[in-house]
Amino acid sequence: QVQLVESGGGLVQPGGSLRLSCAASGFTFSNYAMNWYRQPPGKEREWVVGISQSGTGTMYADSVKGRFTISRDNAKGTAYLQMNSLKPEDTAMYYCNRAGTTLWGQGTQVTVSS
Repeated sequence: QVQLVESGGGLVQPGGSLRLSCAASGFTFSNYAMNWYRQPPGKEREWVVGISQSGTGTMYADSVKGRFTISRDNAKGTAYLQMNSLKPEDTAMYYCNRAGTTLWGQGTQVTVSS
């Protein structure tokens, strides 16, 4: 079954860290670039970060540059999003996406609050 499954979300205080995972199955993970998107409450989904098939190329939205790091392990079929120095405005449902396709995970909730 072709799918993406996110995990690792939760409640964290401002300034804290979380690491999200996106486990892929049913397709050759290393053939695809991957993206993370997020959807804050009451707002539209927005792109956050992307990584190339090999992992050597990454791009970040200005809002997360310097705080978030995307990586991937092609042997494990998993993409990661390390989020540091979290802010309340990072609160959102986070989704991974197989780049250039309509394949999305179910999302994982990140809430940044004191």
